[in-house]
Amino acid sequence: MAEYNPLPLLLVSEQLAKLPGIGMKSAGRLAYHILNMPVEQVEEFSQTILKARKSVGFCKICQNFTEQEICSVCADEGRDKSVICVVESPKDVSAFERTGGFEGSYHVLHGLLSPTDGITPDDIRIRELMARLSGDVEEVIMATNPTIEGETTASYIGRLIKPLGIKVTRLAYGLPAGSMLEYADEVTLQRALENRNEL
Repeated sequence: MAEYNPLPLLLVSEQLAKLPGIGMKSAGRLAYHILNMPVEQVEEFSQTILKARKSVGFCKICQNFTEQEICSVCADEGRDKSVICVVESPKDVSAFERTGGFEGSYHVLHGLLSPTDGITPDDIRIRELMARLSGDVEEVIMATNPTIEGETTASYIGRLIKPLGIKVTRLAYGLPAGSMLEYADEVTLQRALENRNEL
């Protein structure tokens, strides 16, 4: 944005541009819109975001977002706790839950291994996953995205789990390579889940 814009507008634009998928041009449009809103609406908007960020934490079992100590999926006695579906982010849990076809539990890694970006096993929730693998767990489904990072993460975790005698499977490739789970339709996700393969 040019220097003729007021500094607060530039600062709002810079903050908005930090969000995924928002470039400087879109951030500028959003900043103009926000500064045109009534002050009360801006206060409500910012307070809602702040309140959500402060009240949402991680489930102590699966690491998904929750307002409680344990999320609703982990608290559901009807879920099959012997099957854990490992995903990259909470968005992926939502994608699977929309299909209505998975009755197991989840584990959210909050990232993928990426040596080029300096993301190591200590930076994602692998340790928490390994701590869950007691005698009750029979299968771990690696449901990371079919990208280089997703494949690397799935292979790494698979190698850690196999010596424990737990079946490790990978989603079938009904998902297009390079795509993201959150954008897949329910039918594609369901087929990928049903046709998963052992690693």
